[in-house]
Amino acid sequence: MTPPSPIVELLLRHETAILSESVEGLTRCRLTGYEAAGIEEARRRFQRLFALLLDSVRERDLEPVLAYAHEIAGQRFSEGVDLQEVQSAINILEEAIWRRVVKEIPPDGLAEALGLVSTVLGVCKDALASTYVALATKRHAASLDMTALFRGTQNRFYTNTTD
Repeated sequence: MTPPSPIVELLLRHETAILSESVEGLTRCRLTGYEAAGIEEARRRFQRLFALLLDSVRERDLEPVLAYAHEIAGQRFSEGVDLQEVQSAINILEEAIWRRVVKEIPPDGLAEALGLVSTVLGVCKDALASTYVALATKRHAASLDMTALFRGTQNRFYTNTTD
C-alpha cells in the first residue's frame, strides 16, 4: 500500500482550521450571495468542496469535482449569485490551504502539493465559469483553453543535461 502523500496528510490534519478560516474569510469579503445563505450553509459548502478536493488529490480523479462545478454553477446562477462571488469563495478556500502548504511542506514537495491543489480547484473554477457563461448566454461555452498562455515556454525551463 502506498503511503499518503504529504499534501493529503496536511489536508487531513488541518481540515477543521482550513474550513474555519475559509468561513471567516468569506464573512470578511462580504459576498452577498453567501451572506444570504448563512454561515452554516457556507460551512457546509466549503466542507463539500474540501472533501471533493481531498478525494481528487488522493485518487487523481477530477470527474467528481467537474460534476460538482456544473451542479453549483446551475444552483448559483438560478439563485442570482454572481460568478465572481462563487469564484471568490473557491479562492478563499485555496488561499487557506496554500498558507499551510507553504508553511509545512518542504521546498522539494511544494511544486507537487501546490500543483495538485491548484489543478483540482482550477479545473473546478474553469468548469464553473464555462457552465455559468453557458447558462447566461443560453448556449454551450467550451472549456477555456489556456495553452496559448504558455507558448514559447515549452522546454525552456526543463533542459536535457545529458546531451
